[in-house]
Amino acid sequence: MKSELFINGEWVAAQSGEMIDVINPATEEIFHRVASAGADDVNAAVQAAKNAFDTGPWANMNGMERAVILRKIAAEIEARTDELARLEVLDNGKPFPEAQWDMEDTAGCFSFYANLAEELHNAPDEEIALGDERFKTHVVKEPVGVVGAIVPWNYPLLMASWKVAPALAAGCTIVLKPSEVTSLTALELGQVAKECGLPDGVLNIVTGYGASAGQPLSEHPDVDKIAFTGSVATGSRVMQSAASDIKNLSLELGGKSPFVIFGDSDLDQAVEWIMFGIFWNQGEVCSATSRVLVEEVIYEKLLARLKEETQKITIGDGMNEGVLLGPIVNKKQYDQVMGYISTGIDEGARLITGGDKPALNKGYFIKPTIFADVDENSTIWREEIFGPVVCIKPFNKESEAIRLANDSEFGLAAAVMSKDSARCERVARAFRAGIVWINCSQPTFVEAPWGGYKKSGIGRELGKWGLENYLETKQITRFDDDSSWGWYLK
Repeated sequence: MKSELFINGEWVAAQSGEMIDVINPATEEIFHRVASAGADDVNAAVQAAKNAFDTGPWANMNGMERAVILRKIAAEIEARTDELARLEVLDNGKPFPEAQWDMEDTAGCFSFYANLAEELHNAPDEEIALGDERFKTHVVKEPVGVVGAIVPWNYPLLMASWKVAPALAAGCTIVLKPSEVTSLTALELGQVAKECGLPDGVLNIVTGYGASAGQPLSEHPDVDKIAFTGSVATGSRVMQSAASDIKNLSLELGGKSPFVIFGDSDLDQAVEWIMFGIFWNQGEVCSATSRVLVEEVIYEKLLARLKEETQKITIGDGMNEGVLLGPIVNKKQYDQVMGYISTGIDEGARLITGGDKPALNKGYFIKPTIFADVDENSTIWREEIFGPVVCIKPFNKESEAIRLANDSEFGLAAAVMSKDSARCERVARAFRAGIVWINCSQPTFVEAPWGGYKKSGIGRELGKWGLENYLETKQITRFDDDSSWGWYLK
């Protein structure tokens, strides 16, 4: 396991010498330490990235050449799937099969953007038709420059790949700051990139706290773009930090996503997708469909079935076979989720199941929790909990369901379930959200755009939209006529 910072192709200690304890959330034990970067370390990383962009080969390579290295990275991640997944379980707590899935998606992300790098290389410049035929204009795409990428702890390596892969495909250089809670697989990415021939300085990785590493990165005058995924509160601070230099900015923030289930839905499918939408990854998912609206006619029946199936979920260390729900990522997040559960009870929501810690000696475990009859103005209905807690409320009319679904400061995702396809399409279009699922919840594809409305963020990741995050658009116009312009010289 790596512990130092990765700057300009070398592993270096933080200049302060300070370290961060790495804790296994299933055991509460310290099993490793990583460097705690400060402003001087961030500056060194940014300067390495700037030098690599200004004078190194990467930005001047064509897309075909960049694609070769991206595919090597993808292949190496795929070859190390189990090793990286185990590291993710130790660091984050998620069940091993989920971590394996994440590694497969990470490799797929690098492969996808290798293809887009080639497409970018092969695409002809766009010619623009003008009203004056004496002028010819074409549009070119160029890398934005040095990227500061700040990623969260819930999908440590996968979220890094969502930024690193398209930025590399575009020809940018990067300073990546993973969460101080889950830095290990991001550091391994640095080693993989080096082994695969990525030029020095193109990818730099600084582990550290938000105040000492994240803020200096977002404020640094030589960073051309900030790409951030995390909470609304931190995203707001990142946005303020970037404002002084008017940096290019993309933000993927929080959510409180609704799931509207109509009375004609198949009960088994509804229960399955509710559980997948809130208990996958311990509910530590920005798009988790944590507000479930169920048509009154099947409300109590669905609650009973959901309770029955939820109580079958095996909780424990993510490396144990059959575990479907691991620990919350750390003590701070555990206390926050338990605080929300206590608030829900105090505010009068009906606790159907869960709400407490399972009978395990150690670890930040919380039983999957279901609240019913949740008031639309209550704290647990309106605020993002980021844990295995689902809030359920009945409705009678389609218009009521849409109103309740959209009555949120967030707009990342939403889902609807019904056997009536026309109704599903109608409701899907009525949602004020960037991602909408019909008869499912949470499937995510690298080919499709990802991002939200309102306080859920700015811009889109994944697909061609993810690549465009890291490209500048340049107009080049030429006077293509032998005669004089004839404005001053007549």
